[in-house]
Amino acid sequence: MLRVLAVDDEKPLLEELLYLLRSDPRVLSAEGASDATEALRRITRALETGPEGPDGIDVVFLDIHMAGLTGLDIARLLAGFARPPLIVFVTAHEGFAVQAFDLKAVDYVLKPVRPERLAEAVRRACAQLGRSVAPPPEPAEAAGAVVTGAPSGPSAPPGPAAPAGPSVPAQRRPAPEVTVADRTAEQIAVELGGVTRFVAIADIAYVEAQGDYARLHTDEGSHLVRIPLSTLEERWAARGFVRIHRRHLVALGRIDELRLDAGTTSVRVGSAELQVSRRHARQLRDLLMRQATG
Repeated sequence: MLRVLAVDDEKPLLEELLYLLRSDPRVLSAEGASDATEALRRITRALETGPEGPDGIDVVFLDIHMAGLTGLDIARLLAGFARPPLIVFVTAHEGFAVQAFDLKAVDYVLKPVRPERLAEAVRRACAQLGRSVAPPPEPAEAAGAVVTGAPSGPSAPPGPAAPAGPSVPAQRRPAPEVTVADRTAEQIAVELGGVTRFVAIADIAYVEAQGDYARLHTDEGSHLVRIPLSTLEERWAARGFVRIHRRHLVALGRIDELRLDAGTTSVRVGSAELQVSRRHARQLRDLLMRQATG
């Protein structure tokens, strides 16, 4: 079984990766590191104690784009050791595959990570280390437990009497688009570790652009969705969200303060202070004044 270290500076993506890895029966343990410094510290400790030591690491699942050292930099450093852990790159960028395999990477997995693709990367790592490569149980096996209970259902007229039984998994099992379509007006679907959750749009204070993704900030935390900020701006304009910067979309009703200082404009949303670009500053002031006097 594998002892794994997953490295990604995006917390939601790291949590999802760890969730998937820990769900694989071929993985004995999976720990996370949120930056290159922490990753190198853990790997160094593992190398010092040896591959059979308590801190041993067999495989590092490594993001490429991170603050400071990149995943490629870490892989180059590890290449200098006699018995380094195996490397699997997990990235949203296709353009580094040649460099990755030049560094003897076991696999190159593209985000968003699909469970079956990650399972294949685990299989390759097991094969290279001479461990068992038996795949994890198929979803159908787990579904079998549900099916075995089904025969007694139809014989006992379940129609109107048992909608809460078979109907709940029947709604959640298909692709989430059907459910999301019904909830789009009030909620947005967020996926984490293969589980789809629904976040109320009214709970979102502001949205931050992160490449092809958008991070939704609520009072309880943040969620990453693969939707461009421009798309959310268009969808949520009628719900009171306004663009204040190329990186930020804010719920007008969640703005606590508007600050003017030395020609720059910013807003306070809860504990966050967000810059307002010049091209959006006047429109934002007008909207806030209209809201205050309306």
